[in-house]
Amino acid sequence: MARLFLSLDNQVLAEYNMTKERYTVGRLPDNDVRIDNPAVSGHHSLIINILNDSFLEDLNSTNGTYVNGKLIKKHALQHGDVITIGHHQLRFSDQPAAESEQDEFEKTMVIPAGQQSADQLAKAEKAAEAAAEAAKQDAEPEPAADVAAAVKLDPEDAAALDGTPPAAAKEEQVRPTSTQVGIEPELAPSALPLAKLQVLSGAFAGRELELTKALTTLGRPGVQVAAITRRAEGYYIVHVESGKEGDFPLVNGEPIGAQARKLADNDVVQLAGVKMGFFQS
Repeated sequence: MARLFLSLDNQVLAEYNMTKERYTVGRLPDNDVRIDNPAVSGHHSLIINILNDSFLEDLNSTNGTYVNGKLIKKHALQHGDVITIGHHQLRFSDQPAAESEQDEFEKTMVIPAGQQSADQLAKAEKAAEAAAEAAKQDAEPEPAADVAAAVKLDPEDAAALDGTPPAAAKEEQVRPTSTQVGIEPELAPSALPLAKLQVLSGAFAGRELELTKALTTLGRPGVQVAAITRRAEGYYIVHVESGKEGDFPLVNGEPIGAQARKLADNDVVQLAGVKMGFFQS
């Protein structure tokens, strides 16, 4: 089934599944694809679907209809054609849904490492490492003397903690519920649960992205960019850049700030205007 992706300034605004024979594009409300912009004519262009073929026709519009940068009157649409109407673009796709949807989502939100500043990514990794180290320190057990004070042991029992424990006691002491580096057994590197992001809003609602890489960079350059790092201790999100100073991504409605934040199952991340759910398997 053919589909159209409406976008403005590289941001996808809507998606249309072309299940009918005729689709009109224009500014007026009675169009199948409405583009409310003065540069678009009331009834600007027409798309006709015949079996597996789609044809585009300009309806004598004021500013013309362009395909891949060329002015057209009639055009047989091919997969990947970009139709320009006024300031908006319509990308035509006739690929199978699953393949095309993932392709469009990744092109829109997932940023290849080569397109990001190495210094920014290095800072993101360093911030995540610092947050992970802080989490390990928080997970370390309290010193014996502090434990004795906290539970108000009898003087004789508290004094016993100052002596050297027997070998058997030492053996018990190194087998707590956390490992020696502060990682819970179920979060150890060999058993770190796989995680994914699921889009909760916008044209790509329902799309999923598995976080299999050590560093996944998401967002829109110049608007808002963040990185999610996959570490032994878990998954951390850290701010990389934004178009406005202090404009940080949100987790559960709160800005993450300049420091990395550890993600928990069912957290809601808002980045570059898109809400995504974080889920661990």
